[in-house]
Amino acid sequence: MPQVPDIGYFLSCEEYAPDQLLEQARLAEEAGFDRLWISDHFHPWTKAQGQSPLVWSMIGAVSQVCDLPVSTAVTCPTIRVHPAIVAQAAATSAVLLGEGRFTLGVGSGEALNEHVHGDPWPEASVRLEMLEEAVEVIRALWTGEVVSHRGRHYTVENARIYTRPETPPDILVSGFGPKAVDLAARIGDGYVTTSPDRELLDRFRSQARHGARTQAGYKVAWAPTRDEGIDAAHRIWPNAGLPGELAQVLPTVEHFEQASTLVTREATAGSIAAGPDAADHVEAFQPFLEAGFDEVYVANMGPHYADMIRAYGREVLPQLRRTAS
Repeated sequence: MPQVPDIGYFLSCEEYAPDQLLEQARLAEEAGFDRLWISDHFHPWTKAQGQSPLVWSMIGAVSQVCDLPVSTAVTCPTIRVHPAIVAQAAATSAVLLGEGRFTLGVGSGEALNEHVHGDPWPEASVRLEMLEEAVEVIRALWTGEVVSHRGRHYTVENARIYTRPETPPDILVSGFGPKAVDLAARIGDGYVTTSPDRELLDRFRSQARHGARTQAGYKVAWAPTRDEGIDAAHRIWPNAGLPGELAQVLPTVEHFEQASTLVTREATAGSIAAGPDAADHVEAFQPFLEAGFDEVYVANMGPHYADMIRAYGREVLPQLRRTAS
C-alpha cells in the first residue's frame, strides 16, 4: 500500500481575492490539511478567474492567520522579477512563516505573466538556462555574503540579504518534460508538477539526491451538484484543458480565452472531480497516491470553496489517510 503523502490545499491567486485566500488558509488549517500551495501570477488565465494579487503580499498575510507551511507553485525568477529580488522576497517570507515552513517552488514561467515589461519570450531551452542561473544567484544571496555575479543572463553587484532565515529554504523545480525534469534533479531540492506522470516522476528520482521532495497539485470543483461543479470549472478554468506548450507561449488573457473555446464541456467533465460526492474526490486523488508523491495539493474551482474545505476535513481527508495507511 502506498504511503500517505502530506495533503495540502492550493490557494489559487488567479481566481480568488486576497480576503478569500486568507479565509481559505484559515479553513484549510482547521480542516486538517497539512500544507499550502500558492500560485504566483501577474495575470489570471481567463477574465472569469478575475484576480491576481501579489504572491509575496499574500504569503506575508497568510503567515499571520495560520501556521501551515507554504510553497510557491510556482515562482518564475527569470524575467518579470530579477532573481535577486525573488531571493529577498523568499527570505522574508521564510522568516515570517517560521523556520522550515517556506519552500520556494520555481519554474521557467509563461509568456502570459513574464512578457509584461516588453521583454522577448525565449525558447524553452533558453528559459531553462535562465532558470538554472537564477537559482544559482538566489542560493548565493541566501548565504548572507556580499554577492557580485556577472553571468550570461544576470548581473548582481555588491548585493547582500540581511533578513533571512537561519536555514535557507528548499528550492523545488517545476518540470513538465524530460529536460525540465533533468534540471529539477540536477539543481533542485525537489520536483513540482501538476500531473501524476509516473514516468517523469521516476526519471526525476533516478537522478535526484536522496530525500528530494516531490509535489503535485490538481483542481476539483466542489458544488451542490455535479453539473454545477462542471459548469463552474468549464466557465472559469477552460484553459486547464489546453494541450502541449500553449500555456507557456500564449501572451494574453484574450489569447487564452480564444484557445479555450476549443475545450468542450464534455472534456472538462471527463477530467475533474465535480460535485459533492466524497467518493469522486477520493478517486481523483488516487493517481497521485499511486505515483508516490510526497506532497499532493488540491484546489477548488468555483464559489463553494468553504464547503469544499470543510467537507474534505470531515470526509475526504480521513478516507484518504485510511486508504493509504
